[in-house]
Amino acid sequence: MLLSEVFRTEFIIVGLQADDKDEVFEEMVAHFCDVTGLETRDAILCALREREAKMSTGIQNGIAIPHGKSNAVDKMFGVLGVSKKGIDYDSLDGNPVHLVMMLIAPPIEAEQHLNLLQRMANFLRNPQFYTDVVNAKSAGEISAILNKYEDAEAD
Repeated sequence: MLLSEVFRTEFIIVGLQADDKDEVFEEMVAHFCDVTGLETRDAILCALREREAKMSTGIQNGIAIPHGKSNAVDKMFGVLGVSKKGIDYDSLDGNPVHLVMMLIAPPIEAEQHLNLLQRMANFLRNPQFYTDVVNAKSAGEISAILNKYEDAEAD
């Protein structure tokens, strides 16, 4: 599965307003529910918080990958958000987060969920990918960046 298939343009937020981890979960899940029309807010928030209680998904270098599994969705979805000011996320390195890539998947897609997390990790090891995404001015520009890096990976 491609990142561009999961993080579709309509699921990209440039200019997150959240100041902390809980607010960013609320903001991104509200955006997801607005776009999809699904009334799954509470179930998705519960899945994200349950996973987050195990260990922070604020990995390092300004990046967070909150994720969870829930029967509230019938396939994997992703919401990507960029914060210019930074989010107090309780990250493993103690620094603010600027790029949040949220995944939510049904439990039956556990293997695909893990595979996509691995693909994301591979992309995020490239500091230029992070720089390109956080400096993008629009959701369309971020979509183009995802496609560019996926095309380069395929070559």
